[in-house]
Amino acid sequence: MEFSEVVRRRRMVRSFTEEAIPADAIERMLSNAVRAPSAGFSQGWAFLVLDMPDDVATFWRVTTPPERAVDSSAWLRGMRTAPAIIVPMASEPIYRDRYEERDKGATPRDQQHWAAPFWHIDTGMASLLILQTAVDLGLGACFFGIPKAEHEAFRSAFGAPATFEPIGAIAVGHPAPDDRPGLSARTRKRRPDAEVVHRGRW
Repeated sequence: MEFSEVVRRRRMVRSFTEEAIPADAIERMLSNAVRAPSAGFSQGWAFLVLDMPDDVATFWRVTTPPERAVDSSAWLRGMRTAPAIIVPMASEPIYRDRYEERDKGATPRDQQHWAAPFWHIDTGMASLLILQTAVDLGLGACFFGIPKAEHEAFRSAFGAPATFEPIGAIAVGHPAPDDRPGLSARTRKRRPDAEVVHRGRW
């Protein structure tokens, strides 16, 4: 598939079939994800792959707020049909350690001033590569958030270290025949280039 076609066709898929994901598909997604750029080549990311039914079920159990578990929405019911979940995680300490090294200025942690939390930005770019690879493989995927209040339960369930923060999760699978774009995408138009692109000055 041409890259421009991958970009054009990428959308968030929210319900999936029971068809298994090809064995090498997740490996392809991860292989592409780690090619994302990272500040100082810090590579302060990690990816937790959950592709066994019990692990996927545990993920939903520990990350779904109690009030939503009792009366789940159509969104949640659809998302729970995904056969695999990839959780991208970012480590701020890895970035701060990297910028204490000599070639990056040997800046002490308490003197480091970051223009933005690049550990989140870089892991987000890696996540986009996962989403795009899913499209290229004929699969569907959806990036969504894990409620902050459930982070500790998530870490405890899967043994994730406190030095890594989940920036979200990606559901992956074959799109269900009746899956369609979310309400926002159906009711809102994409902003035209002329409205968002500024050349020379605003």
